[in-house]
Amino acid sequence: MKNSKLSERVTELRNRKGFSQEVLAEDSGLSLRTIQRIENGETPPRGDTLQRIAKGLGVTSEELIDWKLEKNDSYLALLNISALSFIIFPLLGILIPLMMWISQKNKIDGIDRNSREILNFQITWSLFLFLSIIGYIGGNFYRVYQSSVISPSLLINPLFLWISVLILYFLNLFLVIMNSVRLKSGKNVAYFLGIPFLR
Repeated sequence: MKNSKLSERVTELRNRKGFSQEVLAEDSGLSLRTIQRIENGETPPRGDTLQRIAKGLGVTSEELIDWKLEKNDSYLALLNISALSFIIFPLLGILIPLMMWISQKNKIDGIDRNSREILNFQITWSLFLFLSIIGYIGGNFYRVYQSSVISPSLLINPLFLWISVLILYFLNLFLVIMNSVRLKSGKNVAYFLGIPFLR
């Protein structure tokens, strides 16, 4: 196992048990600095140190070494489909995948990369949607403000707003379905229009 994976596993198990680094150091009989260096990936635990950490965490040293991320394509597909909640309310397309990612982070193979792709796209999409609405409202205010006469004829045709919203919704729906097909065929998601807010 690579040092980074082993350090992640030690940190994950410690957090899962609700231990602080100080408690793990005390239970394992190691110094706090040793625990910190192991969790930061600076020092790989070997021999007696590995056994002490395993004992402090209540697992065997083999369980620490042989730990692997679970392969769960159905959860990744469900995570992707959960983005369809944008249909009910735009921010749900961000919140539900985010909660699903957090609940299974460091447990499922490929979840970090796929979640970032999904969330970056959903955040970008939500920004475009809100900017379209704000642009329409702002444009109407500006036109009324510039005119000396208030008249309904000054207002921008709402058809422009509806068309832009429909295009955005269709695009989101299309990309979620397309990426569901990609996941089913064993590929990673590819949301090519997302701004990389999460790296």
